Amino acid sequence: MALEVRVGVRGMTCAACVARVERALKRAEGVEEALVNLTTEEAFLRLGEGVDLKEVLRRVEEAGYEPVVARAEIPVRGMTCAACVARVERALQRLPGVLAASVNLATEKAFVEYLPDTVSLARLRQAIREAGYEPLEAQEEAPRAEPLYRKDLLLALPFALLTLLLAMGPMLLPLPHLPPILQAATALPVLYAGRRFFRQAWAEVRHRALGMSTLVALGAGSAYLYSFLALFFPFLLPETARHLYFEAGAAILALILLGKHLEESAKGKASEAIRKLLSLRPKTARVVQEAGEKEIPAEALIPGDLVRVLPGERIPADGVVVEGQSHVDEAMLTGEPIPKAKGPGDEVVGGTVNGEGLLLVRVSRVGEATVLAQMARMVEEAQGHKPKVQELADRIAAVFVPLVLLVALLTFLLWLLWGPGLSHAFVALLSVLLIACPCAMGLATPAAIAVATGKAAQMGILFRKGTALEGLARADTVVLDKTGTLTLGKPTLTQVLPFGLPQEEALRLAAALEAGSTHPIAKAILEAASGLPLPEAKEVRALPGEGVEGVVAGRRLFLGNQALMERLGLSLPPEAQALAEEGSTPFYLAEEGGLLAAFQVFDPPKPEARAVVSALKGLGLTPVLLTGDHPLPARRVAEALGIGDVLAGVRPEGKVAAIEKLQKEGRRVVFVGDGINDAAALARADVGVALATGTEIALEAGDVVLMSGNLWGLVDALLLARRTLRTIHLNFFWAYAYNVLLIPVAAGALYPLTGLLLHPALAAAAMSLSSLFVLTNSLRLRGFRAYRGLTATP
Repeated sequence: MALEVRVGVRGMTCAACVARVERALKRAEGVEEALVNLTTEEAFLRLGEGVDLKEVLRRVEEAGYEPVVARAEIPVRGMTCAACVARVERALQRLPGVLAASVNLATEKAFVEYLPDTVSLARLRQAIREAGYEPLEAQEEAPRAEPLYRKDLLLALPFALLTLLLAMGPMLLPLPHLPPILQAATALPVLYAGRRFFRQAWAEVRHRALGMSTLVALGAGSAYLYSFLALFFPFLLPETARHLYFEAGAAILALILLGKHLEESAKGKASEAIRKLLSLRPKTARVVQEAGEKEIPAEALIPGDLVRVLPGERIPADGVVVEGQSHVDEAMLTGEPIPKAKGPGDEVVGGTVNGEGLLLVRVSRVGEATVLAQMARMVEEAQGHKPKVQELADRIAAVFVPLVLLVALLTFLLWLLWGPGLSHAFVALLSVLLIACPCAMGLATPAAIAVATGKAAQMGILFRKGTALEGLARADTVVLDKTGTLTLGKPTLTQVLPFGLPQEEALRLAAALEAGSTHPIAKAILEAASGLPLPEAKEVRALPGEGVEGVVAGRRLFLGNQALMERLGLSLPPEAQALAEEGSTPFYLAEEGGLLAAFQVFDPPKPEARAVVSALKGLGLTPVLLTGDHPLPARRVAEALGIGDVLAGVRPEGKVAAIEKLQKEGRRVVFVGDGINDAAALARADVGVALATGTEIALEAGDVVLMSGNLWGLVDALLLARRTLRTIHLNFFWAYAYNVLLIPVAAGALYPLTGLLLHPALAAAAMSLSSLFVLTNSLRLRGFRAYRGLTATP
């Protein structure tokens, strides 16, 4: 079975870095898939069995980057012997993302080295608890030094300003000309502050995979070295070329550090959705025990615990209400602002807010199994996937920096041969190197994906893959399941038509066959038969796409649709056929000898269904109704909702064939279903959209999960996807157009008109501004507002 892990990677600065890390990881033995995200600074890996994680991390280090590894020291109570030690170590080592775990019986401590982007400290503690021991408060070594650039920036800025003042102050202000050696001295601390770029550049050169750091190091380093030679070894340069550029080298590094610091802050905002989700978890829980109530850390809860939730408090874990009545605000889960009534037997989700009542809740899920943790994990996974639009950018990034170096060299040679002299050639060289850094290209897609998926999560829309955003944006056909998707999924039994037996007996037999089913029609029958004594059904089995069969009171019975009756060779009397013509869903009870009863159920459309279908048409999409229901009621529902294309009476396997037929016609198909019966169709569509129940996330059902059953979420997802794709295209346009336009300017295209060359410091500032534009443009997606039937621009 494949193992999926996430590894934080520090030190990446551009698309070339991403490509280099991916190549390094894919070369590691056992790595089946490697996707690297510049915005989240993470690598998503799918590994085969028995892969040495440490060897994989070593590949990252060899590529010149730093994998994020955390270390924790967890006191463990309850161990008595070497067998206890081995049990705790095995429990920890089985967790994905744990690199090493050792337990000391004498000190009663577990020492764990792990990947914090894959497994949390709370999950480590839970594993110890599940092994039968009690973890105490852990001492954790922080894996990240946040913020990454701030300390170096604080060192670089004052010395860069001082160097600029020494070099250019006398030209602008009445200041004395001080010895140039002071400029060389004040620029040195700035070089030290920018040491990361030189280290990274060396790693890039060694691995023959040049990136942004190569350009920055060449620019800043060349400026200082050239100035050093002109100051201390002037005889090595022509007299006309003995200019000093200490201030340019210092300004380059300071401005790029400033840009990276601002970029880091913006990237943090782009990824803050996950932090917001996880911050909803309360720190403590009020556990009800025989000795009374006790407040414990929420992470120490285990399934079966009883917790008391006071009005206004957040529910500490997923569970079921045992006592009390209240309203619970589930906006963080579904995006719906109206609190839901909760009473005994109702499920509640950890992180949601209790309203006016006092609730006693029995915990059902904790830790990584909770809905909140699953939501956060889905957002992370979506941010790690690359849409197709990014593939072109990755291919360009692989050759872009060598191409820039070639352009810079040609610029230098042309100015040297036909320009005023070496000094002009050198300035043009530095400007081309700096202005062409590919940072903006690397951020164009992941920044937009990170913001969009985070915003979607806040609206109750979970993207399992970032690729689904592009798929939704390009879709032209939406295929909708009927029961539970367009309808409420709560059919009501409206008529029982018996043939040769009492009506109540027909209902009892049908209910007996459906006693163990959760299908909406089964629930309608069981609700109608509540209070009636039911006989025992044996040998019950489902007939996919047809119904169910079983033995009741010694009789083999069949309950299902018209297709099942036809397979049994039974003809329907006119009064039974008339049920279908009324627009409701008919189904029939029969035995091998003949028809016993006909039933009619009605499942009303969702209140918003017609308006949503109208909105889909307004967005230029073609809605199609696809259902296993009888054609007549299916057409009635379609007509009521304004859907022209209807595919009815389709068995589950036939839904896949229907979607494939549409795709062969050249359509880009989105399929919307309940995530349970429609798994194959959801997987086959270009994008599968699953409707969750709000507490059960169908993780494997579709590419997108709507946490509420409200169909407006589909419209919101489509609009957000289109806006995200437009944002990505604008980001790429800016990144490429910026380089196409400004590289010639940096090379001196305007020199014949102005007599001036672009100063290298201005080139460095322009490069940083390009990345900031891309990030700021992506952050605008945080302002996306839900459509919900209001005016919106498609």
